[in-house]
Amino acid sequence: MSRYTRRALLAGTGLLGLPALSAALQTAASPYRRPKLKITDVRTAEIRGHGYQLHVRVYTDQGIYGHGEGTDAVLGGVALVQGFRRFLIGQDPLNVDLLWERIRTGGIFAGAQAGQYVAALSALEIALWDLAGKAVGLPVYQLLGGKMRDRIRLYCDSQTNSPDDPQAQEKIQRIKDAGFTAVKIDVDDARDPMRWDAVNWTASNAELDNMLGKVAFMRQSLDKRTDLAVDMHGRHDMSTAKRFAREVEPFKLLFLEEPVPAENFDAMRDVRESTSTPICAGENVYLRHGFRPYLERRAVDIIMPDIQKCGGLLEARKIADMAHTYYVPVAPHCVVSPIGTMASCHVCAAVPNFLVLEWHWMPRLALWKSFVKEGEIIDKGFIAVPDRPGLGVEMNEEAARQAQVPGRPWFEPSRDKV
Repeated sequence: MSRYTRRALLAGTGLLGLPALSAALQTAASPYRRPKLKITDVRTAEIRGHGYQLHVRVYTDQGIYGHGEGTDAVLGGVALVQGFRRFLIGQDPLNVDLLWERIRTGGIFAGAQAGQYVAALSALEIALWDLAGKAVGLPVYQLLGGKMRDRIRLYCDSQTNSPDDPQAQEKIQRIKDAGFTAVKIDVDDARDPMRWDAVNWTASNAELDNMLGKVAFMRQSLDKRTDLAVDMHGRHDMSTAKRFAREVEPFKLLFLEEPVPAENFDAMRDVRESTSTPICAGENVYLRHGFRPYLERRAVDIIMPDIQKCGGLLEARKIADMAHTYYVPVAPHCVVSPIGTMASCHVCAAVPNFLVLEWHWMPRLALWKSFVKEGEIIDKGFIAVPDRPGLGVEMNEEAARQAQVPGRPWFEPSRDKV
């Protein structure tokens, strides 16, 4: 019998970055006891759900595979993932962090600092963690250090914000019936009749009143225990951001998301220092390196990494840990399928400073509920973190293919030789 036990392994560390740990896990794991689990192929599929998503599977010589998902910046990611194969074929998939680092540093002149490269790498990394969990018979959260909570709180993007919407009350009632305890609305509207310029986003007094009216309408429509967040999508300038952030203070928002474009840390900090409204940003920021100046310059009250494009699960864990040293909570951006959402849940379960996770599929409920074999994973605005190996959900391919990007491959075997 192996001298390694799961209890001993988990007592030693929560991460799979060390080759020695990888060898021990392979020896101890059942039924996959062979010490030479190897990657044999990497395949992709493309889906249009809430926007564009790239799905990646990593296959092995023992018949198990891992499944990951990336979003937004992964348009064009299929070619990138195929390029990553040279770092992967024949390698030990349990060395997740090693493989991730080799691919990242191997692309230093190919855009590996952000954007499409990191987003595609995120999908691949999530697939590796799913595979590792299945190989050793443990849920991914356990491999990230264990869980601090059993269920993950969600906030629902409302799809409405105005009494002028004839379906507003119906949509709000749907949110209430689903049991969500937090809701987010958008207040940036390029079609606002009070806008005088198609390019400049300095809000007029009338436009500002319309924005505040939307907040007031939603606040009045929700019960007091339901938190309300507001998104400005980084469109406005400093004067508008400061005015709105101050005037919305009486509504005690959960957070105000990206009141100015997120690339200027000092501008974001100036908005934050001008108001008591909590400021949140980061959905388009990549890697720990991208988040570091937000924290060092005290630019935000809450950070919002998108785990499906910021670098993957372990990188998101590292970002959250870095934020924790500044006492900054984490509210991940999340617009992906139940597979990517559950991947995010494993990170949210493992970090101490988790606040709330986004959910954005209300207009696509039928696809959402059928996308994985487990069916609906949300219960009264929360997702229970599964104890099954890996991510704990499996794609229902018959349902998922309804959203396949036409003419694109569906997990077809790679033809290129490495």
